[in-house]
Amino acid sequence: MAAGRGVEGPLWGKDRQGFLFPPSPAPVSIVCLSLSVVIVTLNEEANLAPTLQSVAWADEIVIVDSGSTDRTREIAESFHANFCVEPWRGFAAQKNFALSQATGDWILSLDADEEVEPALAVEIREVIGRQSDVQGFWIPRKNFFLGRWIRHGGFYPDPKMRLFRRGAGQFEDRLVHEDARVTGPTARLKNHLLHRAYPTLDSYLEHMNRYSSLGAQMAVAQRPRAFSFVDIVIRPRLAFCYNYILRGGFLDGREGLLLHLYHAEYVSWKYAKAWERSGAKIG
Repeated sequence: MAAGRGVEGPLWGKDRQGFLFPPSPAPVSIVCLSLSVVIVTLNEEANLAPTLQSVAWADEIVIVDSGSTDRTREIAESFHANFCVEPWRGFAAQKNFALSQATGDWILSLDADEEVEPALAVEIREVIGRQSDVQGFWIPRKNFFLGRWIRHGGFYPDPKMRLFRRGAGQFEDRLVHEDARVTGPTARLKNHLLHRAYPTLDSYLEHMNRYSSLGAQMAVAQRPRAFSFVDIVIRPRLAFCYNYILRGGFLDGREGLLLHLYHAEYVSWKYAKAWERSGAKIG
C-alpha cells in the first residue's frame, strides 16, 4: 500500500526503510484545574507542620490566622503559604473568609490538626481533573484519641464535606460543629483525612469545655432552658449507652471507654450551662 490515506482516512507515511507508519493521534485536550488548601489557625505550632507537609503538593495554601503568638506564622511561611491575619469572627465566619481568599478552581478546607493521607492526595488529584458535574466530595475521617484510631461508636467513618469547587460551598452559620454546604451534586471519596485532635486527656477536656459553652449558647438562642433533670442527668447516660454499647464503642478498648464517658459529660455540661445562661433557677 502506497503512502497516503488508509481505510479510515488519515494520512499515513513511510519511514526511510519504506515501512508504513500510522498518523499521529489527534491531540487530546486536558483541563488542568488548580487546588487551594485553606486553613484557619490560632497558636497551632504543635499541629501545623504535619498538616502542611501532607498538602505541600497543592497549587496554593491559604492560612487565615486570628493572632497567633507562637511559631504558627513561621511554620506556615516555611511551606510558602499565603498567610493573612484576620480578627476572630467565629468558626463558620472565619472559615468562609478563608474561602474568599482562595483562587484555585477547587478548595480543600482543613483544620490545623488534620492531615491528608497519601492515598487521599492521589485520589483528590484524580477527581478534580475529571470532567463531571460533581460540585463537592465527602471525605471519610479517621479520629485519633490518645493515639488510638477510634473505629466504632459513631466516630467512623465521620464523613466531612471538605472538597468543593470554588464558589459552590460555604460553611453554615453556626457557633460550633459547623459544616460546609454545597450547591449541586456531591460524591464520596474512599481515602481519609487523619484527625489527630486529642493526644492527651487535658486537650480533650479543654476542647469539650469550650464546645459545651458554645453549644449552650446555641441552645439558649433557640429557647431559654429551665433546669432539666432529663437533659442534664438522663440524656448523657442514654448517649453513653447508645454509643458505647449499641454502636460498639466498647470495641475501641480503654480509649473508647474514656472517650464515650467524657463525651457523655459534654452533653451534661452543655445543658447545665444552657440553664445557667438562661438565668433560670432550680424548681
